[in-house]
Amino acid sequence: MSPDRKLPIGIQDFERLIRDGYVYVDKTEYVYRLAKSGLPYFLSRPRRFGKSLFLSTLRAYFEGKKELFTSLKIMELEGDGPDAWQKYPVFYFDFNKKNFKTNTALEEVLEEHLKEWEAIYGDEQKETPLEERFRHLLVKAVEKTGRNAVVLVDEYDKALLEADEERLEHNKAVFKGFFSTLKSYDHYLKFVLLTGVTKFSKVSIFSDLNQLNDISLDYEYNGICGITQPELTDNFALEINELAAAEGIGRENCITKLKKMYDGYHFGIDTEGVYNPFSLLNAFSKKNFGMYWFATGTPTFLVEKLKKSGFDAKEITEGELYAQEPVLTDYRFDNPNPIPLFYQTGYLTIKGYDKKYRSYQLGYPNDEVKYGFLESLAPYYLHEEKEPDPLDIRSFGMDIERGRTDNLRDRFTALFARLPYPADEKIVEQNFQNVIYIVFMLLGQYTFTEIHNAKGRADCIVETDDYVYIFEFKRDKSAEEALKQIEDMGYAKTYAADRRTLLMIGVNFDSKERSLSGWEVK
Repeated sequence: MSPDRKLPIGIQDFERLIRDGYVYVDKTEYVYRLAKSGLPYFLSRPRRFGKSLFLSTLRAYFEGKKELFTSLKIMELEGDGPDAWQKYPVFYFDFNKKNFKTNTALEEVLEEHLKEWEAIYGDEQKETPLEERFRHLLVKAVEKTGRNAVVLVDEYDKALLEADEERLEHNKAVFKGFFSTLKSYDHYLKFVLLTGVTKFSKVSIFSDLNQLNDISLDYEYNGICGITQPELTDNFALEINELAAAEGIGRENCITKLKKMYDGYHFGIDTEGVYNPFSLLNAFSKKNFGMYWFATGTPTFLVEKLKKSGFDAKEITEGELYAQEPVLTDYRFDNPNPIPLFYQTGYLTIKGYDKKYRSYQLGYPNDEVKYGFLESLAPYYLHEEKEPDPLDIRSFGMDIERGRTDNLRDRFTALFARLPYPADEKIVEQNFQNVIYIVFMLLGQYTFTEIHNAKGRADCIVETDDYVYIFEFKRDKSAEEALKQIEDMGYAKTYAADRRTLLMIGVNFDSKERSLSGWEVK
């Protein structure tokens, strides 16, 4: 990479980004649009998607730092009118830097912010309740500057997502007292924007501020964070070429692979895809198509929630997962439905919209999320054991590519031996099906894999350069019966003229013996 090109990986401060010469994807048109409306807003986006940088950009704008915006779109939009580049008192709440698992963490963050602003606008009032100090500061700031205040809240929900159930109720009560000021003192406010991953229901910020405009699913704000396709090609032509050279592929193939790996987020109906900026920048920096966003946060609590809900993971890739807007934009700690949290945290995105039922179709945004999530999901359906790990997808893939059916049998035997066996037969069945599903979905990284449930189609078909596999899985029946179904139903007819070796495999799983009891290959 050219030494003059600095990628802003982890840079969330707009002023530093501009002054130190980092590459900046211009989002200032959104800054202007929001700022000039004067309305209070809420924006939800997944973690590491650029929310903090956007808020920092707004902060610089409202602090009148015109010199930072010289070559950006907002310069033309703002013009030179009497209200252009005015300086306002800005109250910027940053909840990113604190671990909220301790009892007083939220109060400590608020205290730190208030002390900083009291040094500027008013005397410190240690013995006064936090919310009263905030109200006093708003009044003093307006009196001192002659201009209404701007309130920017970054990742408000971190204090809620990281808290246990008892601490959650405490933190919600703190928010209720503190941020109710935004409603009762709105005549002192110029602009308000809150951001987070989730939108918690029954939190005062939203119940009290009924005028708060949630733009998370608004068409015109789809690209407010992240990187669109035009922004990718306009801003990163050099990095695309360098990544393509490092991978030994052409430029267009490189763009196609970037799109498949990191694009695909949609935050509204019929919107263009948005790239995950964190993964995209890391791929350019390291010149490798890695799972960067997924590696920054273990989705343990998400997978646990999925397990407890009894949700069938297969629905995500079968195009049958739908949710109405209130489900997507709301979150309750005690809600057994995992869909709101999975959408808001970025593991699912909008794939389509059913106008008749006013429901959003959901699915994985891209391959990074899809395969990273499936790999994290697998251990929760299997007993934890030491090596060797039977779910070694590379070895699975090599056995598939080389026609080693005995090895495949041994791997499935080892996998099924690790299945937990709860008393509930439905869970046994679901675990059995999910392990098969996960294996073949992960193999889809390296082979062409189709998984079917519809009557009259094989359970799974896998194609490589030299082989075509047709699998049929049975539970408490026989491998011979599974193989006979493949033949009787004519699943192989499609490949009658195919030059590749066709392998039909019938498999039976014995739930009483808790093992793979039958494996027939033809």
